[in-house]
Amino acid sequence: MLLTGASTTKVGLAPLFTPSEISIMAWHQLSVITDEATAPNIADHFSDLGAVSVTYMDAEDEPVYEPAIGETKIWSNTQVIALFELDFDPWQIKAQLISLFPSSPLHGWQIEEIADQAWERAWMEFYRPMKFGNRLWVCPTGQEQSEEKTVCLTLDPGLAFGTGTHPTTALCLEWLANHDLTNKTVIDYGCGSGILAIAALLLGAKQAFAIDIDPQALTATHDNAVKNNVQNQIHCFFPHQFPAQQADVVLANILAKPLIELAEQICALLNPEGQLVLSGILHEQATSVAQAYQTHISLNPVVQQEDWIRLDGIRH
Repeated sequence: MLLTGASTTKVGLAPLFTPSEISIMAWHQLSVITDEATAPNIADHFSDLGAVSVTYMDAEDEPVYEPAIGETKIWSNTQVIALFELDFDPWQIKAQLISLFPSSPLHGWQIEEIADQAWERAWMEFYRPMKFGNRLWVCPTGQEQSEEKTVCLTLDPGLAFGTGTHPTTALCLEWLANHDLTNKTVIDYGCGSGILAIAALLLGAKQAFAIDIDPQALTATHDNAVKNNVQNQIHCFFPHQFPAQQADVVLANILAKPLIELAEQICALLNPEGQLVLSGILHEQATSVAQAYQTHISLNPVVQQEDWIRLDGIRH
């Protein structure tokens, strides 16, 4: 997936607070620009020194394209931004980092106090109930919908990606809402927040397997399953721990490069005549991904939303 100038939470570094736990707080924000080799070490030291969150941001205008599986790519000039509680001394933290990295390129230091903000209200202003097809609502806590002949998935922004607001997720949710999942078994490969697996269960699937390389994703999936009362029907695994198991439906909303690399493995997860849904694919990547799957899958026409597409089909 293409990363431009937007910030991205450092992989493996979780905020210590969730939106429901933060009411109104103020923070010291400390940032520095460095190179891509030094940025992860700076981020680790920010964390070790007590930062409640650390993010990366492009310090120039340099796109970073999708990484290999398990790889995190950042920019050659990266701004590392840390938030500290007000009882920390940001000037002392800056001095510690300068002494720890005497030969590293550290410049563009910024120290400021972030004004009080009602974080919970802030994200709720942008995250509203969303309807997919005629049967599925995805709603934040407190805004659940009870429209007749629909189901409602309760989900709040958290540590793992996937709330339905991004086209790649929306394309998968639209597919789920428009297909009969009654008593089917589903695999959500690259589950993130677990939104696709949970949606499938609420729409009638009997069992779902959620697979991800990120332990935060598996934690988020479990927590969201509990929130939606489907925890007894969902099973979470790292890829190397997943037992030999085929399903009626396999969803993989990841990225084009791993989709191509894992094509044989993903197809093998499908029962004969099973249905495959692929997302996380830019429009210009559609042909390459389709070619990787056409030996095993009879693909339907591409479905596009903004710059993103969905591929789906049936196993031969």
